[in-house]
Amino acid sequence: MIFLFRILLTGILVVLLSKFLPGVTVAGYLTAVIVALVLALLNLIIKPILVLFTLPVTILTLGLFLFVINAIIILLADAFVGGFEVSGFWVALLFSILLSVFQSVVFSLIERD
Repeated sequence: MIFLFRILLTGILVVLLSKFLPGVTVAGYLTAVIVALVLALLNLIIKPILVLFTLPVTILTLGLFLFVINAIIILLADAFVGGFEVSGFWVALLFSILLSVFQSVVFSLIERD
């Protein structure tokens, strides 16, 4: 139940970010929920593999390369979900940073209740 609630909240955040961030478009609310679900699956399956393969670079950059991995995950979601468009790498990087920050804030507010 909590997982579905988090997916719905992430979908809302995706829609909000697409309204304010040029270069990110979402066709509708259902597409945003699908994007949130795809992001959750990619973070569960693909992200650990990418982190493992890029561990030396991640250590060398003191963890900053994880931002690049997050942007790659966003671009993969763009490739998988029709109706979700990200115009480039830098937009995906900014989108992933903002989405992570807003998710942290919203999820921490919900965990308090």
